[in-house]
Amino acid sequence: MPGMGLTAIGVAGLTLSYSGIAHTFIDGLHALTGLTMFIGLIILAAGILDGGISTSNRAKATTLVIVSIALGFGMFAMTMNTSNYTVTIAGILIAIAFPAIIIAYLSMKHPTVVKPIGGIVSIAAAVGIIMWISFGIFSAPDTYMIPQQIGVKEPTEVLTQSGPIFAIEILKNSVQEGNPDYSPDVAVVTQGYVIEWTNADTAVHTVTSAVDFGETFDSSLINADETYTLDTSNLEVGEYEYLCIVHPWMVASIVIEAAKEPTKISIPKGAAIPEDGQIYYDPEVLEISVGTTILWENVDNMMHTATSGSPDSGADGAFDSDILSAGDTFEFTFTDAGTYDYYCILHPWMIGTVNVE
Repeated sequence: MPGMGLTAIGVAGLTLSYSGIAHTFIDGLHALTGLTMFIGLIILAAGILDGGISTSNRAKATTLVIVSIALGFGMFAMTMNTSNYTVTIAGILIAIAFPAIIIAYLSMKHPTVVKPIGGIVSIAAAVGIIMWISFGIFSAPDTYMIPQQIGVKEPTEVLTQSGPIFAIEILKNSVQEGNPDYSPDVAVVTQGYVIEWTNADTAVHTVTSAVDFGETFDSSLINADETYTLDTSNLEVGEYEYLCIVHPWMVASIVIEAAKEPTKISIPKGAAIPEDGQIYYDPEVLEISVGTTILWENVDNMMHTATSGSPDSGADGAFDSDILSAGDTFEFTFTDAGTYDYYCILHPWMIGTVNVE
């Protein structure tokens, strides 16, 4: 009975894990319930060999529970699973279980024939394995067990996430319940940004969508000083609460806002001529909020640039449009507050300022 009980508990736990009901702790449940099931099977096998199969009502009830769970999960796997190997795995399990049941039954009813029956099954299994491998060797072993895909090309380069970065920090000592954890706690992010979480703590943490336990996004474990990035282009506008599954009291949220039209600064006609009253950038001073995108448009017939810095100190590297020919545009998103002076490196009397709050 202990073996049957542990086996039933293990099978039930594995079913919960693989069906996604316990997705938050899926890896731990896989390991723990798998171990429980195998310990139960060992005790069950030892009990059968020592005293035969129990015929008590409790044993029958436990057997019914195990069979019901196995059949239910098996039906789910056969109908809902998209893996090409489900049928193969099911066949292997049946091939193992069927002779095991026969041998267990014979050990109780006809113990004298257990050894010859066991020998026959062992020889049959060995012959089957040898034939499988042998046919594989004569049928191109590099492909006979691998389903061939037609017309699928391997990617030639690694795809990288693009877009402005919105930084969120996992704060130091956030492992202690009650301490500040994610900064900012509520992050308002424009759709299209790439959110980058950096773990500044010494403990491992995760960034896991709370409502669906990681189906929308899940970082897995983030070690100290490591980062996790999320491209918000794939997220719908709205609020997303997330948590650390290792420390579930750590909760924060991101609010995805629709991308806004960029604010325009034009380089007007005649901007290349240094004279009184000439407007070089229109507007020359612009007040914006963090996250705003600026679009510079060259409507002059001369080439210009929009380069952060000043004619006296030179470019500071914050942004640079390179050469803008007539009709060209340049966009830049300001993610940090501050005052940004810029100028045209071709016509250094052309200066402008963007104040970001």
